[in-house]
Amino acid sequence: MTSWVGRTAAEIAAAVREKRATPREVVADHLARIERLDGRIGAFRAVRTEAALSEADEVAARSDLGELPLAGVPVAVKDNLAVRGESTRIGSAATPDTPADEDHVTVARLRAAGAVVVGLTHVPELCVFGTTEGVHGTSRNPWDTSRTAGGSSGGSAAAVAAGLVPVALGNDGMGSLRIPAANCGLVTLKPGHGVVPAGIGNGDWFGMSENGPLATTVEDLRLVLSVLADTEFVRADEPAPRRIAVSLRSPLVGVTVSAPYTNAVKEAARLLGGAGHEVRRADPPFPLSLGVTSLQHWTAGTAVDAADLDPARLARRTRIHAAVGRRFLPGVRTGDRRERLRRRLTPFFAEHDVLLTPALARRSPKAVPWHERGWLPNLLVNTNYSPMTPPWNLTGWPAMAVPFGTLPSGAPCAVQLVGRPGTEEDLLTLAEQLERLHPWQRTAPLADQR
Repeated sequence: MTSWVGRTAAEIAAAVREKRATPREVVADHLARIERLDGRIGAFRAVRTEAALSEADEVAARSDLGELPLAGVPVAVKDNLAVRGESTRIGSAATPDTPADEDHVTVARLRAAGAVVVGLTHVPELCVFGTTEGVHGTSRNPWDTSRTAGGSSGGSAAAVAAGLVPVALGNDGMGSLRIPAANCGLVTLKPGHGVVPAGIGNGDWFGMSENGPLATTVEDLRLVLSVLADTEFVRADEPAPRRIAVSLRSPLVGVTVSAPYTNAVKEAARLLGGAGHEVRRADPPFPLSLGVTSLQHWTAGTAVDAADLDPARLARRTRIHAAVGRRFLPGVRTGDRRERLRRRLTPFFAEHDVLLTPALARRSPKAVPWHERGWLPNLLVNTNYSPMTPPWNLTGWPAMAVPFGTLPSGAPCAVQLVGRPGTEEDLLTLAEQLERLHPWQRTAPLADQR
């Protein structure tokens, strides 16, 4: 009997369209794996077993089945995006347990393309931090379950890396797609502003948050991104040479990058240079004040999202984060700091097409109850392991995490690709080249773990 677990979304959709598999068979296989493994991983807050099987049958009965790009593909959805009939808890005890009346637009697009939502995935409270734990559960890295999957799309990343679903939906306000993707050996793209509908929280963190997919292959990433953006991202037959800047320096003063991540970038640069691209070392002109600007926007976004919630039901770290952010709201709302950063970095991206950097500075923290610890320890652990991602939310420009090699622990390592507005396809093409030149293992070897 054929199992559809471990297949890519593209493979599953093709099999369903050609009636070599039914949506129910595919979804049932993945639900069985979730039941067997998710107790160790903690990817899902809610699993939609009966609803997903029923919706799989509905997909099978569609008259346009043979044309659906995601026919029968099981997907997981981050628990800050509405799924019809399910509550949206955003990792918090302060949010209402009330079923949503309709799908978020991105979820609706996935369903229209033939995907089946099998569950909602864990997030840290209000999607604030780069580790995923809280009152609803803890998401662990399937490659090393003693470590966090990352955040805030940690549950979605863990679900894909463990083979519980082939693809998942998440979002990124300060790195929340790229951080868990880098930890869990996945490929993802935070699209530039306006490419994919946002509608995240109360104002998308001032337009910094973007929805995007988590996948195990660039082909799947391109496929799902095309559905979410309602725009086809077409693979180039002959990739054009690009001017690639390589930077090993942390954007934040006082934060260093560990050797495994700098070594990964050096090797990726060597391979891209060998593929015909013009590669040279060059550091973006980040201002010394970038750390302050990042903190102001990070906390202010939380202040807006927490404004209508009972503070007594929020974790202490979240309450303090929001209280700090309230002081910054007037200045953040003007957008002046972000515009100054864009103006400062634009000449660099006129001279270079793409920036290649480490995705993280060091491996992910331990999977411990960070939500029970103080605000300052959370702030420090997040800043020290993920300084590379926030600048590109502040600018609103596209950025990717691409698996590249392994850490000494055996967990995945990763690099980051950044481009100017409108260069999502260029980034996908470069990621595809890296995938071909330096293939990665698509899912964690869970059977080998104790």
